[in-house]
Amino acid sequence: MRLVILIGASGSGKTAIAEAIAVEYPGLVEVLHFDRIGVPSSEEMTAGWGSGEAWQRAMTLNWLAKIAAMRDQDRPVLFEGQTRLASVREGLLAANISDARVILVDCDDETRTRRLTENRCQPDLASPEMMNWAAFLRRDAQESGCDVLDTSHLSLADGVEYVRAQLLDAIPKPSVEI
Repeated sequence: MRLVILIGASGSGKTAIAEAIAVEYPGLVEVLHFDRIGVPSSEEMTAGWGSGEAWQRAMTLNWLAKIAAMRDQDRPVLFEGQTRLASVREGLLAANISDARVILVDCDDETRTRRLTENRCQPDLASPEMMNWAAFLRRDAQESGCDVLDTSHLSLADGVEYVRAQLLDAIPKPSVEI
């Protein structure tokens, strides 16, 4: 099983890329979204896990254990979500997954703000906290040598092609009849 993990802050383009891959390559790639488990309120995270960070870590470990159980399937897996690189690494180690490719999907703050306010109509997410979270993920990825896909000036099609190539060259591009 080939596993590619897209991490990044809101508005980076990770979900758009994953959803486009699911549409363009139905049945050829298993696409999993971290948020599909449901995201509790910060109060619920604190009450149940001690903090939002602890909830995020626990859910990342759970997801990677589920993905490890899919090892026998032939098609590649694309997993996307907002989580820390350290949690992903811990989860990969705990799940005994050694061949995953982790990519930080990132963009500049101006692009992130535009996407969150205009495209997604979620201006509350274009906050200083989100920009700090994005900056943290960017620094962490750069310091650890993690692959960074900057989508600030990248078309969705180019982002999809980049991730498709990482998933497996055996996934053919859709043919176009002339």
